[in-house]
Amino acid sequence: MREAVDLAIAQHKDQPGPLLQVLHAVQAQLGYVPPAAVPVIADALNLSRAEVHGVVTFYHFFRQSPPGRHIVQICQAEACRAMHCETLTEHARKRLSIDFHQTTADGAFTLEPVYCLGNCACSPAMMVDGDLYGRVTPEDFDAMVAAKSAKQ
Repeated sequence: MREAVDLAIAQHKDQPGPLLQVLHAVQAQLGYVPPAAVPVIADALNLSRAEVHGVVTFYHFFRQSPPGRHIVQICQAEACRAMHCETLTEHARKRLSIDFHQTTADGAFTLEPVYCLGNCACSPAMMVDGDLYGRVTPEDFDAMVAAKSAKQ
């Protein structure tokens, strides 16, 4: 962990306002921003731990724990809500037996809310491992889980 954090700091510390770049680099390397990285980053950038922690917890795209092998993001924005994303969300929660910001016990899936995937005309929308899906039904969700599970 320390090597990834030190590398991110070294690459970005001389940029103006480097905190976001450092956090993105750490997450790109490790998959999340470990709580133990917060004081290291704070000290290196001459910030308080509270400032760094505040940024990590404010932005929904920073994770504080290791993600599953597959990241499932379900849009919760207005257009998707108008097309009943709540039904898809509830189905996903039950199917995976987890809530948002949690990972299945086997480490296969992490479920996250997002607030607009830019696919409003095809809502409800979902992104899985960076692949965008539109007009997603509970059956589509189940098929995706089965396909991803079969590849493991």
